[in-house]
Amino acid sequence: MYGYAGKILHVYLDDGRLEVETPSEDFYRKYVGGTGFGLYYLLKHTPKGADPLGPENTLVFSISGPTGAPISGQSRLTVNAKSPLTGAVGDSQSGGFFPAEMKFAGFDAFVFHGKAPKPVYLWVKEGQAELRDASHLWGKTTDVVEDAIKEELGDRRVHIAQVGPAGEKGVRFAAIITYGNRANGRTGMGAVMGSKNLKAVVVRGSKKNAKFADMKGLTQLTKWGVKEFPDSDIYGMGLLGTAEIVKGQSKGGGLPTHNWDSGYFACAHEISGHHMADTILKERDTCYACTVRCKRVVEAENRYKVEPRYGGPEYETLATFGSYCNVDDLEAIAYANKLCNMYGMDTISCGATIAWAMDAFEHGYITKEDTGGVCLTFGNAEAMVKMVEQIGKKEGFGAILAEGSARAAEKFGEKAQDLVVAVKKQEMPAHMPQVKRSLGLIYAVNPYGADHQSSEHDPSWKWYPERMAMLGLGEAQPNKVLNKEKVHFALTTEKLYMALNSFNICQFVFGPAWHLYGPDQLAELIKVTISWDIGIEGVQEVGERVLNMLRAFNAREGFTRDDDSLPKKLYKPLKGGRSDGIHLTPEELEQAKGWYYEMAGWDQNGVPTREKLAELGLEWIAEQLQ
Repeated sequence: MYGYAGKILHVYLDDGRLEVETPSEDFYRKYVGGTGFGLYYLLKHTPKGADPLGPENTLVFSISGPTGAPISGQSRLTVNAKSPLTGAVGDSQSGGFFPAEMKFAGFDAFVFHGKAPKPVYLWVKEGQAELRDASHLWGKTTDVVEDAIKEELGDRRVHIAQVGPAGEKGVRFAAIITYGNRANGRTGMGAVMGSKNLKAVVVRGSKKNAKFADMKGLTQLTKWGVKEFPDSDIYGMGLLGTAEIVKGQSKGGGLPTHNWDSGYFACAHEISGHHMADTILKERDTCYACTVRCKRVVEAENRYKVEPRYGGPEYETLATFGSYCNVDDLEAIAYANKLCNMYGMDTISCGATIAWAMDAFEHGYITKEDTGGVCLTFGNAEAMVKMVEQIGKKEGFGAILAEGSARAAEKFGEKAQDLVVAVKKQEMPAHMPQVKRSLGLIYAVNPYGADHQSSEHDPSWKWYPERMAMLGLGEAQPNKVLNKEKVHFALTTEKLYMALNSFNICQFVFGPAWHLYGPDQLAELIKVTISWDIGIEGVQEVGERVLNMLRAFNAREGFTRDDDSLPKKLYKPLKGGRSDGIHLTPEELEQAKGWYYEMAGWDQNGVPTREKLAELGLEWIAEQLQ
């Protein structure tokens, strides 16, 4: 096969066994990589009802065929397990250099079973693997561990995916950190890794281990992207990162502020990518072979010391620690981002949980007696930073917040729970469905909780009609409606995004709208890297299969239509700015869910039918749903 290494490494942590699986080409064609691989092994090896932080939970690192190709957007890592944050399926992606190096090291996936009796790390080089003692690394922050492993192995070019103290201590939104500043952040995969006494995964290999189908065609596609990038709609992202959109989101009434009471932040400029570029931005970083270079690298030495090795805050981080908390101190936000990378935490859930606590504090549901004397008022940058550190160490009031906002709120009564802004107990990212209606549906039905990168956002339909037409989408619908056509748009683009997560392709580079490459070029990438001439329809089928696997896992674990819900705050009118007075309604969500389930071929409880699973070649999963 082209592109793939052809080998899956199974790591049995309890007794140290390492076994190599060599799947058939049929397996690769059906499950592809990324989320597809992860769900296959999760459904096969994790028993129903397993404790997410117990040894029976299976943890899967996976890449795909195009990974490591010399083109923008292919170096992505997917991690799957049952989520300790949601109790549903866990799914998280990251970029950087680790994914490409994992391919060069000779494997398409690492599947971790059981729990090691003492801390270990996996060392993989040129197709050879071994478990090494990590007792001396346990309790150390990611910067210390990064340096120590490189010195221990005598190689500064190894790439390391690791958990920090937050993952070791079971912070439910703990992340897996690579390169000190990239994160598999969402759904608590770092807590699963820590629960297995697996401190790190280290890879090293050679580019010669990756062979692609049509190097001439691949080179042409690469050159096209380099040439078109300066005139593309993601050029600004290269200059300012995702932080580029902070001011625009606020101006349009779509920047969550004061724990989602408003979509307008008066101090948006102070936390924007533009202000960052004028003040603390040091340089732009990139992922393997990518021309976009969207990663922020900042440096601060005034009130807070932030070193370049920790990267810099992107849009979601600027919002969750900034506008969510009414904090306009850019250096404090950058320092909070540094702490999350040091301790290994998802910046979205961390910042949003602190914002919830500030809201509950303002209402009097949480007091200074609860917080250990910390005055958790909105706008208090010092208190925000203090809480990040307490959460990372799981100390003081931070130990309560380490459970996530939904579980923390249970300790403070029903009124405090009404302030939580989360779906399936996962905190919502910084894109507001009040002004982009299909996001409300996707946030509710997404298998791993609210996620802004699981479908295309409403405005893109109008702005990019030619690319949308490639997916069979006709006339664009207004942003603030949620009719049948909009539901069809949501499901159609969701399938494409699920395919991207299985082919492990960056959603900033390839996609259906504002991306550098369009859907037709995604199909071309698959053809020139792994020789599969499947076209856009084949790509969509991959996404549909993965979506059904995700939903089937949740159904097996007892999730129903009632779990596809939205927080009460989204039904309250927003205050201020262009979105003043706007809100969602439970009735429109329930109607949209019915249409969505029907279009997906599921029953009205949102469970994939036996017929739909059989159509996708997943009959074996249907047996688990009986």
